[in-house]
Amino acid sequence: MFDTMTITKAGGALCGAFLIFLLSKWAAEMLYHTGASGHGGEEMAQAYTIDTGDAGGGAAAPADAGPDFATVFASADAGKGEKVFGKCKACHKIDGTNATGPHLDGVVGRAVASVAGFAYSDAMKAHGGNWDPESISHFLENPKKAVPGTKMTFAGLPKLEDRANLIAYLKSLGG
Repeated sequence: MFDTMTITKAGGALCGAFLIFLLSKWAAEMLYHTGASGHGGEEMAQAYTIDTGDAGGGAAAPADAGPDFATVFASADAGKGEKVFGKCKACHKIDGTNATGPHLDGVVGRAVASVAGFAYSDAMKAHGGNWDPESISHFLENPKKAVPGTKMTFAGLPKLEDRANLIAYLKSLGG
């Protein structure tokens, strides 16, 4: 059943497969190597870097925070805010009817979690207070951080100008 030639062929096949594996590994290292040793000893720059937030140990000095909300809100543009509201339209309406989220007409100055007929989360009900421009801005910056446990899945508006413009637009809708 097994003769010398069959064993030789099997051994040759294993050696050939191992050789192909080693050559493939060598070729891949030549193509994708980014270390200094393979490129004449000089360090290669990365094509891109991903900022993870902590570039080193310790607390860094805070960067220039820029203008405060009141200053930006004083010069906010409701027309630009209407464009920003496009991000909110998927869940909120401004015609007095509720959707996935409560309606937002008359939200500026309204009590938190006060729209009749809307099922707010327990966290939002416990939040209390009124939706003044400052508190809306704080909430819109990062809803999950401002009210942990909120049902709102929106990631937030990181730009202060966008938040101020949106709040100016919502304020122009009145109640």
